[in-house]
Amino acid sequence: MCRHLGYLGPGRTLHSLVYDGEHSLEHQAYAPRMTQGNLLNADGYGIGWYGPGDAAPVRFRRAQPIWTDASFREIAGAVRTPCAVAAVRSATTGFPVDESCAQPLRAGTRLFSHNGKIEGYAGVEGKLRELAGDIAEVPDARAPLDSAPLFALAARLWREGAPLGAGLAGAVEAVAALAHGRYNLLASDGTSLAATTWGDSLFVREGEEEIQLASEPLDGDPAWRPVPDRSLVTAGLTSGVRVDPL
Repeated sequence: MCRHLGYLGPGRTLHSLVYDGEHSLEHQAYAPRMTQGNLLNADGYGIGWYGPGDAAPVRFRRAQPIWTDASFREIAGAVRTPCAVAAVRSATTGFPVDESCAQPLRAGTRLFSHNGKIEGYAGVEGKLRELAGDIAEVPDARAPLDSAPLFALAARLWREGAPLGAGLAGAVEAVAALAHGRYNLLASDGTSLAATTWGDSLFVREGEEEIQLASEPLDGDPAWRPVPDRSLVTAGLTSGVRVDPL
């Protein structure tokens, strides 16, 4: 059920973030080890990144499997970033395989990815969109997939002043009160990362100068450690990694 990663640290190429490691994000697209209910994440991919000193992120998204896109593989080696969010998608039945559904989604200076699904989405969509409020200024919140109202909820909370992690936690708490599902969310504002675990896997690797979050370890480095289920992770280069229960 989708895979995603977040990176914060010294400038690295997009190629190294997405393709390096014996279990890279590209590898997880066609051979995931910990996914639930699907064998492939072949319904699109996306990566959003921040240029040095840039507040607003840039995105590249496609509806095709990442391993089929030779052009992006080439371009990715020429782009460096100190912060990025990337995802590969396995579309939930009933939602289109379309570039607009590829994540990360974007709201101003923030990037957002959802690994999971909302059970019985049709029965709670209206209530979720009511809770999210006016989304006119956030075009991605209208994307035709169940991640969109989750994103809209987080974006509303950020707009009201909530910190990055609190926005994700608030969105998970709201949707979990209405429907069962898997709510692993990931976000960045260019200087920090935040993520939730709710029904699916997440791992963190913290080095001296960089932090990585990923649905599955990207390689065999023993520094990767699992995040307990129903947790909120907040991470910054000066503050380090913090894990709190949800």
